[in-house]
Amino acid sequence: METEVLRVLTTDEVDVSQRTPIDEGIFSDARRIVMAVRSGGDESLRDYAIEFDGLDQDDPIVLEAAAMADAYHSLPARQREALVSTRERIETFAQAQRACLTDLEMDVPGGHAGHTIEAVAVAGCYAPGGGYPLPSSVLMTATPANVAGVSTVIVASPNPDPVTLGAAHVCEVDMVVTAGGAQAMGALGFGTESIPRCDVVVGPGGPWVTAGKKAITGYVRTDFMAGPTELVIFADSTADPELVAVDLLAQAEHAPEAWPVLVTDDETLIEATDRALEAQLADLPTAQVARQALTNGYVLHVETLAQGCEVCSMLAPEHLQLAGERVTEWRDELSHYGTVFLGQSTAESLGDYGLGPNHVLPTGGAARFTGGLSVFDFLRIPTWLEVRRDSLPTQVSDDITILARMEGLEAHARAVEHRVDHPEE
Repeated sequence: METEVLRVLTTDEVDVSQRTPIDEGIFSDARRIVMAVRSGGDESLRDYAIEFDGLDQDDPIVLEAAAMADAYHSLPARQREALVSTRERIETFAQAQRACLTDLEMDVPGGHAGHTIEAVAVAGCYAPGGGYPLPSSVLMTATPANVAGVSTVIVASPNPDPVTLGAAHVCEVDMVVTAGGAQAMGALGFGTESIPRCDVVVGPGGPWVTAGKKAITGYVRTDFMAGPTELVIFADSTADPELVAVDLLAQAEHAPEAWPVLVTDDETLIEATDRALEAQLADLPTAQVARQALTNGYVLHVETLAQGCEVCSMLAPEHLQLAGERVTEWRDELSHYGTVFLGQSTAESLGDYGLGPNHVLPTGGAARFTGGLSVFDFLRIPTWLEVRRDSLPTQVSDDITILARMEGLEAHARAVEHRVDHPEE
């Protein structure tokens, strides 16, 4: 099998253990920056933003609602409409997710217990500001925070483009921090004189953002450590090679580190896809980046679709696309992915730009233990318990005192016994 663009590998040549979102060298420096912002506040944040983000000395480190509104109204009407309608679609899906969770009250021995669903107070949302402005990341992070009921939503984005600020306006964001990287994570995670400390910090970003996010994890809740973007296309002989090629390129143009992968049992599809890639790259404006990413990705030629299914589950990709009539039969066997795209009519780009499900998704195999960002990331579920001492069954109180004394905690046992011995009037 001869290919010009695609690398063809066997399953034995793939080592998923090498995928890691954190560079330990970067993490050491990122943690130092985070802690410097923690202690130095606005001054340290500004110094790092000037050094790393290109912030001018006189530029504000925080933008308020008026600046977001001005940016929004400066955009062409059709762009404004697209921001609003996309937010509405994301909002509708997030509202449906939120409706799945309800408060709980139930009987327990001697009383009642339950939980409530509460939003966190302050959420920090990161929107990358590197090679491309990413207003979609603002929409995807701030919208579910709003639906959850978060009272203060902060966006951090270095050198925010007017479309990024316009998206923040549409989402009624409270402030935009004009810094990126680990310094932004330090500001969101610990707060400064101008920026309130967040309870939750979410959103995609490059290596410095990811390392900075790791440094604040535990002080605040974070979503996950996001590495380079990933797409695995699981295809059979009925798949359209032109569509397979364009979907691989749509992922590859993100960055040279992107990870586009094709898994198939059909050699003819591999060769046809390779030819289609070469033809489409000829006039693709982002071809230089895409070519580098394609060398980072590869094709896995499997013997059977059953083996392909096993491989896809092993890879646990951010995006999994099922291309072809026969592979869709394997959907129920595939569980490890951020989002699955069913059939070739369902382009991964549709997920990127807001049909409903969130595009902030786990990478690096993290889909084995977590899903994508959602309204749930901005909620907490505190529990409550109410007992009448005269209603507590004897067996329950005895169980508790026995367990307490088994652990050597005498005061725990006495706290229950005192109530049993002195019932309420």
